[in-house]
Amino acid sequence: MVKVLFNHHLPFSFSHGGAQIQIEQTKSALEQIGVQVEPLRWWDEKQTGDILQHFGRIPTYILRAAHEKGMKVVLAELLTEAGSRSQLRLTFEKWIRRAARQILPERMYSSFSWDAYQLADACVAVTPWEATLLEQIFGAPQNKIHLVPNGVEQPFLQSAPAQQRGQWLVCTATITERKRVVELAEAAVMAETPVWIVGKPYSEASQYARKFFELARRHPQLLRFEGPIDNRARLAQIYREARGFVLLSAMESLSLSALEAAACACPLLLSDLPWARISFGGDATYCPITSCGSTAKVLKDFYKHAPDVPVPSRPLSWLDVAQRLKRIYEMLLAAA
Repeated sequence: MVKVLFNHHLPFSFSHGGAQIQIEQTKSALEQIGVQVEPLRWWDEKQTGDILQHFGRIPTYILRAAHEKGMKVVLAELLTEAGSRSQLRLTFEKWIRRAARQILPERMYSSFSWDAYQLADACVAVTPWEATLLEQIFGAPQNKIHLVPNGVEQPFLQSAPAQQRGQWLVCTATITERKRVVELAEAAVMAETPVWIVGKPYSEASQYARKFFELARRHPQLLRFEGPIDNRARLAQIYREARGFVLLSAMESLSLSALEAAACACPLLLSDLPWARISFGGDATYCPITSCGSTAKVLKDFYKHAPDVPVPSRPLSWLDVAQRLKRIYEMLLAAA
């Protein structure tokens, strides 16, 4: 039996969201198909494993230590920020890294862990765009890059169609600047378009969260907010009954909430960013990240035409994801 150790630097208690769901669902699905998965226990000197899968950019010293223990290393970094940057900025950062490689001492250069992409045995990308970035911007060898999209839980894939869709657009997102929930709420008020926000902030004391709460309090007819919904079957029903799904983030990797909505055949309105265009193509409507007035026009038009928007393609299940990862693990171990 293959034994995989999962590692991730940001504690779930500090930052809820998509990364936590991705890691937990991947672990559960792998275990269902016979792969043994454990969190990497830094305090356990007797822990062993065949594969170390690191969610994020793995520090070079950890990668090298895993290799010294005879383990293969899989790097699974979500390129959320890089994947949302302009081509000009990406090219500039690429040349900065190349210059740093030439002029910085080896120890200083290694502290950035930029060489992890070359040293890892496999690099997992969740979108074709991130696969391109791994190769062209971060220098990962093409033969080490594997495309494994995020999956969707069964309550969404197995949900039954609603008899009719309701009046609300729905947005499921953490209430934080990156997700642009306040900007969406302001555009909804300007467009007089009803939007239901499902989620919670990292901290209710943050200025951004308080601004959103005040908007929702002042415009209850247009902004519906009841906090997060943890019941997955209930959330699937909301997607099925919603007029459409909206996510206008400033940056994303492969949004789990967008995939959940797609699994429920809910029309999609997404920020016009490469990850969205490449992942959903003609199955979604796109909104540039621009002024409130321009966003309001797009939102109002989407609301009007949502019943006629093409139904998104069915995403993978987490079991599908696990099967793809298992094949990568087996390939790496067979080549040892």
